[in-house]
Amino acid sequence: MSITAREIPDRLTSSTSKVLRSWELLLLGVAVGIFVLNSLSSPYFLDPWSLSDATFNFTEKALIAFAMALLVISGEIDLSVASIIALVSTAMGAALQLGVGTTELVLIGLTVGLLCGAFNAVLVTVMGLPSIVVTIGTMSLFRGISYIVLGDQAFRGYPADFSFFGQGYVFWVISFEFALFVAFAIFYAVLLHRTNFGRSIFAIGNNPTAALFSGIRVQRVKFILFLLTGLMSGFAAICLTSRLGSTRPSIGIGMELEVVTMVVLGGVNILGGSGSIPGVVIAAFVMGLVTFGLGLLNVPGIVMSIFIGLLLIGVIALPRLVQQLSQRLK
Repeated sequence: MSITAREIPDRLTSSTSKVLRSWELLLLGVAVGIFVLNSLSSPYFLDPWSLSDATFNFTEKALIAFAMALLVISGEIDLSVASIIALVSTAMGAALQLGVGTTELVLIGLTVGLLCGAFNAVLVTVMGLPSIVVTIGTMSLFRGISYIVLGDQAFRGYPADFSFFGQGYVFWVISFEFALFVAFAIFYAVLLHRTNFGRSIFAIGNNPTAALFSGIRVQRVKFILFLLTGLMSGFAAICLTSRLGSTRPSIGIGMELEVVTMVVLGGVNILGGSGSIPGVVIAAFVMGLVTFGLGLLNVPGIVMSIFIGLLLIGVIALPRLVQQLSQRLK
């Protein structure tokens, strides 16, 4: 009797579940350690409003990282997310020149993000092209369109109520962005770890051929994941454009590196098949605390970029080093 998608257990990742849980615990300890170091290094860090400002260092990237985590677990990747942000922001800025209001700007932003995700999805799932090659291409394409439209100019003059998405607060020091981050963290945690769709993602990442013969519509699942990644890039673009109050073609440049680093740091296997949303949440706090702490110490931005690059290499190399060490010990 054939196994259906509904019968695929969450134990597909049982071989890595213990490692994953220990990694999350270690990551949580790192986050606490960074928090303590920041509080000791700067007298302004423990101020509630300073802590609130620290969340802006990771919320927009984390919104994309939630969807990216699912995509990477399935064995794919999207390196065009930062360029989607640029194109979404450019589309909203162009619409602004036509006099549209805040509601229309939000709808345009989400629609453009969704269309970009659909474009990537068609190239990967319908035409069968490798996602890393496709999204490197669309990374240049989407950003290039923004540069063609804007050149060295910028769109400004967004409506006052539009600024709420990137600068507003829902309660005391709780920003709208952070509230959105919490809401989507819960949504994606439930989607990945408590639904048949989430179990299908793990199955595809572990063995797409076996998943296909088990009754899972592999290409359809991947298509949806690319749509989600594009949509979340749209949300991030709305928040970032609102926070900056302007649109430039360079907006969000380099953010794809930080998103991928956040996903891998959170324990998601870059080769697919394992990972968790709680790990990505903790990784988001770690990266946010690090960048905010370095900012309080007036560390140049280029140093932060170097740190993020080294962090990505280290996190990818660490499991391989541990595996080789354990083999030698045996």
